[in-house]
Amino acid sequence: MSKITRREFQLGAGLTLAGFSALATNRATAKGNDMPKVVGDKPLSRILFGSCCHQDKEQPIWSGILEKKPELFLFLGDNIYGDSRDMAVLAAKYKKQAPNFEGVRRACDVMAIWDDHDFGENDAGKEYPFRDQSKELFFDFWDVPKASSRRRDGDGIYTSALYGPEDKRIHIILPDLRYNRDPLKTVDSMDKAKEREIAGFGPYLPIMGKEKTMLGEAQWQWLERQMQVPSKIKIIGSSLQYIATQPGWESWANFPHERQRLIELIKKYRVEGVFFISGDTHWAEISCQQKDAPYPLWDMTSSGLTEIWPNVSPNAYRWNDISYAGQNFGALYIDWELSDPLIVFEINDADGNRVFSHSIMLSSLGFS
Repeated sequence: MSKITRREFQLGAGLTLAGFSALATNRATAKGNDMPKVVGDKPLSRILFGSCCHQDKEQPIWSGILEKKPELFLFLGDNIYGDSRDMAVLAAKYKKQAPNFEGVRRACDVMAIWDDHDFGENDAGKEYPFRDQSKELFFDFWDVPKASSRRRDGDGIYTSALYGPEDKRIHIILPDLRYNRDPLKTVDSMDKAKEREIAGFGPYLPIMGKEKTMLGEAQWQWLERQMQVPSKIKIIGSSLQYIATQPGWESWANFPHERQRLIELIKKYRVEGVFFISGDTHWAEISCQQKDAPYPLWDMTSSGLTEIWPNVSPNAYRWNDISYAGQNFGALYIDWELSDPLIVFEINDADGNRVFSHSIMLSSLGFS
């Protein structure tokens, strides 16, 4: 059967393109046996992020982002809507998008991961035949050095970096959920998919058993090493939602054994200060899992910078049952001056106005 996706239920979205000047950004990468490098000694207190940014649409949202004076901006995928097996088309779309990102790339450090649309095909995984060519376009656009291990190792684009002094160190981890991902499991008929869509659910089903993977074993070994890197805060920037388990769209829930494997790594190494940020959905929300977790696990989803999806899906982990379906970006504020640092999760609208926020103490992200 043909694969059915949320985007196929959504109307419109033409794809054309043109523009592309690479702007240098500060970065530190960890790949293979490499460990992340420390980027500067200054502790980060303002981290902004976003996802789902269509190159053919107006992007006034950047004014609101720049007014927040970010110290780091994280692009969590769908940074273009490429959707092509023609690399000239993908390159042209990156070129058209480049001027829109110039302001933030000049203003602060930038790190990026891809999702399906900049990977090259809707909801695609390792079956996408041009993943290696697309990877090189991604690296070129984001100014990844030619000698970087990210280019050499050939196993996706995952990366990490450390910011700040030891007592205020933040570890950014960006996994690649596309390059090694096995095909998804779908419902067996269009009628069932349509019934699920009416209820806010997508066509995908969890893959039981451990034979299929989203990250690939080499990336899992890398991620396990990342869990052993000392830091006060670990931010896992996932292109897909980690906590939400019900919607039937793309998420970690489609690979429940890998979702649990990450929790087991946190437990094994007693890693404190971990939380997630994510994109993809075309709406914003905060999710929290407290049961069967080492401590409350938070996932703040921000999507999209241009894209919206009004039919917000069910989510049993949604904090206070609050979501926002307008254009948005996420912000993380860390107050290091307190003896127990305060972390603020905040969702902002296209004008930079706060839509909702939630605060936690760093000590709450720890083993009792």
